[in-house]
Amino acid sequence: MALNTPPGVTVIDTAPAPVAESSYVDWPAIIAGIVLATAISLVLISFGSAIGLNFVDFHGRDGAPVWLVGIGAALWFLWIQISSFMAGGYLTGRLRRRKFDATADESDLRDGAHGLLVWGGAMIFGAALAVGGIGALGSAVGSAATTAATAMAADDSSPNDYFVDTLFRASIPVDPGVARDEALRIYAQSALTDGEISTEDRSYLVGLVASTTALPPAEAEARVDQVNATIAEARATALEAARVARNTGILAAFLIAASSLVSAIGAFWAAQKGGNHRDENTVHAGVFRRF
Repeated sequence: MALNTPPGVTVIDTAPAPVAESSYVDWPAIIAGIVLATAISLVLISFGSAIGLNFVDFHGRDGAPVWLVGIGAALWFLWIQISSFMAGGYLTGRLRRRKFDATADESDLRDGAHGLLVWGGAMIFGAALAVGGIGALGSAVGSAATTAATAMAADDSSPNDYFVDTLFRASIPVDPGVARDEALRIYAQSALTDGEISTEDRSYLVGLVASTTALPPAEAEARVDQVNATIAEARATALEAARVARNTGILAAFLIAASSLVSAIGAFWAAQKGGNHRDENTVHAGVFRRF
């Protein structure tokens, strides 16, 4: 529409600025933060494993108490996760391209949201690596189980061999191979229960040892008792190791969950701080300077 303007007056058409159609999410900055957080965590985890600060082997340092190494490993893991996510969040906030269509508070919220995306992306990436490792371990275990099953199928023994042996204990076999196989089945049967060998089986083992080694009955009995004590000690050690592994797994899972929540807060705050430094053109002269 034409406008009636007086002579000498110039009309300037000021159309409203077009609204940005692109997303507020700056994915290159987020990816950069994920890469930095992952790299820092890998370096620190490798360094901690080298000095024994890990949940796999608490005896990494000779002479150190187990509980002390466990506390050190937990604190080290907390430091790794929180510091790496804060570093990634700060980098993302500093690199994010700000759109000047929001207030300072809204900009801080968007910077913090980018820090949370760094945290979420790194968590998903770490979970994918963990699942891949578990899958490889499962394949190895499955292959080993298949090999073991094939070997067992090729063997002529069966779970009933022990009970069949008890039917023919009227005499002591003189063949060492037969005696050894029968002793193995006795110990295998005891492992299926509480690890204790019955009185009848113990007496029979003493007779087997005496007949095949020509030892006096007293020495044969002492040898059987010594082997039984060694097996009981190994069983107790295995049970204690299983208990420690179970408790360690529970504590590690709780620690991972708690540290993940804290690191999410840290990434949010660090991204906001990085965005503030971006807007203020903050220069860390003592750290980043030209040489």
